[in-house]
Amino acid sequence: MPVVTVRNLPEATHRALKLRAAQHGRSTEAEIRDILEQQVLPKARVRIGSELAALGKRLGGIDLKISRDPTPTEPADFR
Repeated sequence: MPVVTVRNLPEATHRALKLRAAQHGRSTEAEIRDILEQQVLPKARVRIGSELAALGKRLGGIDLKISRDPTPTEPADFR
């Protein structure tokens, strides 16, 4: 994993981070990671399954006629 070093962090900011971390029951480093993730990751990530389900609902559903093949799958042979 990448490592980031933050230089010249004001003492008051460091104390506030340590206090916030203690309130959440984690290390200062874990608290900083959580803060960064909350700020840079999208609030609502698009999930492909959710999007496909929403599309199906908008189109009134899709009736698929699929039957499962009951034949057992042959195990892989790595010889």
